[in-house]
Amino acid sequence: MVRALRQKGRAVGFLGDGVNDALALHSADIGVSVDSAVDVAKDAADVLLLDKDLDVLADGVTEGRRIFANTIKYVLMGTSSNFGNMFSASIASVILPFLPMLPGQILLNNLLYDSSQLAIPSDNVDAEQLKVPSHWDIGAIRRFMLLFGPISSLFDFATFGLMLFAFNAAPPEFRSGWFIESIATQTLIVFVIRTRRVPFLRSRASSRSPPRCSPWWPSGRGCPTRRWRGRSASRRCPRCSSSRSSAWCWCTWSSWRSRRSGTTRG
Repeated sequence: MVRALRQKGRAVGFLGDGVNDALALHSADIGVSVDSAVDVAKDAADVLLLDKDLDVLADGVTEGRRIFANTIKYVLMGTSSNFGNMFSASIASVILPFLPMLPGQILLNNLLYDSSQLAIPSDNVDAEQLKVPSHWDIGAIRRFMLLFGPISSLFDFATFGLMLFAFNAAPPEFRSGWFIESIATQTLIVFVIRTRRVPFLRSRASSRSPPRCSPWWPSGRGCPTRRWRGRSASRRCPRCSSSRSSAWCWCTWSSWRSRRSGTTRG
């Protein structure tokens, strides 16, 4: 049954704790077992629950979707902005008798823009994006870059015309004006791309600091990626005998990583 569902393109999870469940646990996309299961079931499982609570799986799925959505935000911001800036710089270098922006200004521009994206890993994700899984789509990223990049260049070209014909700016003034306009438009892009809601003011950005630990971290205090239950860390993992206070364990994570990458299970 598990193989039939996977052949139809479905993602299959299987929960079991007995010897007869080992094959199904190994064949499923995600095999889930508990700490009281038999050894062969533990070895075949990808996730080992130390608590009798399936909510941790739902929390893990939600957190994974949030991380993926924020990763896509960063990719879209970086590709569209860099493509637009380089497109504008290439056109300006052809039509202008001087450098439109100095190399130091370009590097400082990129540094400031990248610094503004440091908050993306801890950013909020709209509820409608967390309801369904997302997939990596290179074609969609390419189309977004080719569409949004030239749109941002239109603001650059408008700035070129304003600086040359309205203010009759000298080269240093032209570079300073374009530098300020580029930083301003890229800052606006951060707020526009981080949400699908229109207008973007309907989506509230996060005020949290980036996560300091992970679901398999020994201490759960201060970790926004999972719920802290206030329990002691006296329980030990039945696989690696390490003391953990959460329902995740490093050896469980390593087993999941090795299986997803196609390597031999340790």
